[in-house]
Amino acid sequence: MSNLPTLEFILRNYKNFNSRALRDSVLAYIRHMVKGGKMLWTLAGAMSSAQLGITLAPAIRAGLVHAISSTGANLEESLFRLVAHDSYKDFPDYRYFSKEDDVQILANRARRVTDTSIPEDEAFRAVEKYILPMWVEATQNGTRKFWHEYFYELVLKLDNRLFEGNPEECWLLEAAKQNLPIIVPGYEDSTFGNIFASHVKTGECSASIVKSGIEYMTEFYDQYRKLSRGQGIGFFQIGGGIAGDFPICVVPSIKYDLQEAVRPWAYFCQISDSTTSYGSYSGATPNEKITWDKLTKDTPMFIIESDATIVAPLMLEALLEYKADPGNAVKTIKSFMK
Repeated sequence: MSNLPTLEFILRNYKNFNSRALRDSVLAYIRHMVKGGKMLWTLAGAMSSAQLGITLAPAIRAGLVHAISSTGANLEESLFRLVAHDSYKDFPDYRYFSKEDDVQILANRARRVTDTSIPEDEAFRAVEKYILPMWVEATQNGTRKFWHEYFYELVLKLDNRLFEGNPEECWLLEAAKQNLPIIVPGYEDSTFGNIFASHVKTGECSASIVKSGIEYMTEFYDQYRKLSRGQGIGFFQIGGGIAGDFPICVVPSIKYDLQEAVRPWAYFCQISDSTTSYGSYSGATPNEKITWDKLTKDTPMFIIESDATIVAPLMLEALLEYKADPGNAVKTIKSFMK
């Protein structure tokens, strides 16, 4: 039996349209890895609630992901899935819900995310009682950290007896273990961003204990220079929004604002369900990014117009198969691509 079932399935079946874009983006990703390149992933939408960690955490362990740009929601929801997994409730018939059905979910102290729900008490409030003392201590000591650093510290010190989810499937835990570079632009727009704001309003915490988005970018200038050495770093984008828009700007900012030499992104792929339209950056084709000096005409670039909850795990599984047996994977790819 083949030890490359997903990769072979993609090579055998994905010939045209969006399936071809998926295949070609996987092959370009592998070529980039073979040459020693690195990859940044951006996480938009509710990918952590959709349990992307099942494949993303192993990909981080395997050295397929070298940096992450995440919304504040995806960051915290990876932790929620770890500590409150058994308390989530799914709603496969959500399309047929009435307003009264959602009112009942609210009354049950749950927050629906499409067909699943985050439990208020077991997730939000359970995590708050651990992270609030960290914020208060930082306020008292005048300590300043990036948003993700508080979550890194928390997830690493949590007693594993508190875990309801599989820690091997928590991408935040794996990223924290490796101290993976993370950017969380616009972290204020998240549940814990709101919770933090409430404690700032009451005077328990100082807003200054969390470094700003501007400081994230200035830190990323240096991180990008390191990550882009050798074969460079690629850009793998899930969805649109600030998680993708923020980090991709580092290249033109270094070039034009700092007026320093910088290497372009070495690869670009976006899984998008955004309709290409007037003024829609999330739905813009990669060519538009050439005009902003974010990509070049030689950058391997792909758009997969599909559902990231289907596409991303499939791609990651194929990439994990390559990583586990690179020699055989390369031979298999050559045999299919003749």
